[in-house]
Amino acid sequence: MLRVFSQYFPSHTLQQIVFDASVLFVAVLLAVAFQVHGTTVDWRVIVPSALLFAAVMIVLNSALGLYRSTSSDGSVRSTTARVLVSILVSIPLAFGVFSVLPWNYFASEAMQISVVLLLGLVLLMRGVVNRHRATSAFAPRVLIIGTGPEAAAVARSLGSPAQGGMEIVGFYPSGNEDSIDVDPAQIVSGDHGLLEAVRQRRVHDVIVAVKERRGGVLPIRELLDCKLRGVCVMDLSSFFERAKGQVRIDSLKASWLIYGDGFRQGLARSAVKRCFDLIASGTLLVVALPAMLLTAVLIVLEDGAPVFYRQERVGQRGRVFRVIKFRSMRRDAEKDGKPRWASSGDDRVTRVGRVIRRLRIDELPQLFNVLSGEMSLVGPRPERPYFVDQLEREIPFYAVRHSVKPGVTGWAQVRYQYGASVDDAIQKLQYDLYYVKNHNLVLDTLVLFETVRVVLTGEGAH
Repeated sequence: MLRVFSQYFPSHTLQQIVFDASVLFVAVLLAVAFQVHGTTVDWRVIVPSALLFAAVMIVLNSALGLYRSTSSDGSVRSTTARVLVSILVSIPLAFGVFSVLPWNYFASEAMQISVVLLLGLVLLMRGVVNRHRATSAFAPRVLIIGTGPEAAAVARSLGSPAQGGMEIVGFYPSGNEDSIDVDPAQIVSGDHGLLEAVRQRRVHDVIVAVKERRGGVLPIRELLDCKLRGVCVMDLSSFFERAKGQVRIDSLKASWLIYGDGFRQGLARSAVKRCFDLIASGTLLVVALPAMLLTAVLIVLEDGAPVFYRQERVGQRGRVFRVIKFRSMRRDAEKDGKPRWASSGDDRVTRVGRVIRRLRIDELPQLFNVLSGEMSLVGPRPERPYFVDQLEREIPFYAVRHSVKPGVTGWAQVRYQYGASVDDAIQKLQYDLYYVKNHNLVLDTLVLFETVRVVLTGEGAH
């Protein structure tokens, strides 16, 4: 795992990005060489331009989620949708990049088309390859401390394609676990101590997958010796943060929230985020205005007024505000006055409502909440007070998500399908906590790009 701007990326992902960018860079240079036929070319202009073109294209598709690995049994539909979104967004942008680069004096239309076709081929191949297990030339060797259910969960996560084939060299028993939930053949003998096991197996990372760490069950001194010798040592919370982009509730302790890094809500960070919200939401409102006007007309034609519905939601620091959305349900959706989770295939949703929910158009009026300062463009999804009271009683640390403004879109929304239960709320909270801990302009931009992918592919629509 490599950390860039507080975000963690598997090493194999960065290798893929560098490889694909290099292919595009070389392709542009070859296209230029074949195009000019001996004519003098200022390579001092061509080389930086080709590098910029390759970097823009690959970074764009990284943000759109093309390099985020799926499981090996991922559906063909999901893979196809990702590739199509990447191609549909990249090709028009590629021609736009061509128009601003200093290539006009030599770049023919045939050359530009050739480069764009190669770009499409690279994206297509990358999408197909990412359906299968990815491997890294520098896959770290991992030793897991523990043999119980927590260790098994870590092993399952490390065995997923998204982790780039990190090699598990064994499980080191902690001494306080009653059950063995891992392969007994992979349990490492502790007769010679942890440090010796790390040396013999050339371990790069040690993951402490033990839920109960009191009572001297962990070899603290040897863990310190491992760290001092350059071995990365992490606990369950840190592992899931890096590997899954979430802060796991079942392995979370208040001390980790208090003493760990992140969770800073400084004035400078808030000011940058507010400026970003104002510029981005204002731009989106102008761009989306035709779609919003059409939606309003269709809602009135099908089910009459009102076009919008306003509902109380819990915002930053627990303050209640009224969110604005396009009405996608019947006017009598909650005629009994009892709040209910919206569900997949909900019969209260109108025909127009189904379409605007799938395309996320119903969320667009929330941009007015962003302009007024009640919401942010990116942040945890605001919930109704009725559900917040219930969830705060049942889920530890749920109130932490209210330390930042709620968002129109968020890390949980692009990483987890739509949820309509307490269990789903727990899963989404784990992503919300990651966002609260690590949010910055880079993560916000990444979420917005992934939101585009989610909207265009219809992932998680309800």
